[in-house]
Amino acid sequence: MPIAVDIDVMLARRKMSVGELADRVGITPANLAVLKNGRAKAVRFATLAALCEVLKCQPGDLLRWQAEDVAGE
Repeated sequence: MPIAVDIDVMLARRKMSVGELADRVGITPANLAVLKNGRAKAVRFATLAALCEVLKCQPGDLLRWQAEDVAGE
């Protein structure tokens, strides 16, 4: 998927656990893990806003576009 999720980076910078972030955002640790590991198909803006509020960051600190590897190039 060309969208990379950098929640791990922000968690490390804030010295916060996945469980603490999930509690403060109001989502389950399992759903946060799906998002954190890049397996989510979508994210609600309300969830993204809550993540940014708790982590004191911008959406671009959590999500970034990266080109997909194309075979043969």
